[in-house]
Amino acid sequence: MTTPNTPPNSSNASNASNLSTTAGSGGIKVYLDYTQAELDRAYDQRAWVSNADEIIRWYADESAAARAELKHRFDVLYGPGDSDTIDIFPAASGTTGAALSPVHVHLHGGSWRFLSKNDVSFVAPTFVNSGAAFVSPNFSLIPRARIPDIVAQLRRALAWVYANAASFGGDREKIHLSGHSSGAHLAGVLLTTDWKSMGLPENLLKSGLLMSGMYDMRPVMLSARSDYVKLSPAEVLDMSAILHLDHINAPILLAYGTAETPEFQRQPKAFEAALRAAGKSVETIVVEGVNHFEMLREPCKPGSPLARAALTLCGLKL
Repeated sequence: MTTPNTPPNSSNASNASNLSTTAGSGGIKVYLDYTQAELDRAYDQRAWVSNADEIIRWYADESAAARAELKHRFDVLYGPGDSDTIDIFPAASGTTGAALSPVHVHLHGGSWRFLSKNDVSFVAPTFVNSGAAFVSPNFSLIPRARIPDIVAQLRRALAWVYANAASFGGDREKIHLSGHSSGAHLAGVLLTTDWKSMGLPENLLKSGLLMSGMYDMRPVMLSARSDYVKLSPAEVLDMSAILHLDHINAPILLAYGTAETPEFQRQPKAFEAALRAAGKSVETIVVEGVNHFEMLREPCKPGSPLARAALTLCGLKL
């Protein structure tokens, strides 16, 4: 595991979120050293990746293969809405040394607008074959729902997992969370949840694996993403995990690739610095040469540093 240095312009969470506009030789700066065009591009992964469609097709194909191979329960209802469904892959027989297995919950990405739980079943074998149950919830997407609504929906999903874990051989005291891209953003917000206010244990989540995510929505809302992400000023703050570190009660593992956009490298660096300053447990894995879409394949590679670290968080090993 490596801990990258925080860039000069973002030595702490405050500097990383400096929203002042300045004029410079490269034009008007709307955030840090970015012009508007540069910031927009820094939040547009496809501008940096030539094989995005190919990888997303791979997600779907490998996910279908995983569902064909692994025992699972598909489209289990966790709430009243038609998108309140969850897929459950119990731990493989003979892989657990205890009566109940850890539970790994994964949130899909897709810019809060695309993809579904059906596209991330391929992540399940790493956990299932090592002794954990793998759970992937569906949730409503923009424009049908707004991000605060999605977060509330996922809080209900996690409450359902806690209440029903034993029904699929899971240990409700060992729930771990991961997410990729916008799913990592959602996972970060969930990790800052005041679970006690919902009548649940304060330490409901035992770890967080956050891959290629956004943890401060303030610069995001200065970018072109604000065209479809509609948040009030108060919601921007509420949906920024970096501003609510006091509620994080679990070790955090951050991961990103060196072929990601500048903001998808800067954001985890700033989040790590803020977590360390707050005395929280955090590690970062940087994967050389991997782009934003390739990143999600890393925990699926047997023996990869990210696969080993993800299982270690669950108390397991390859």
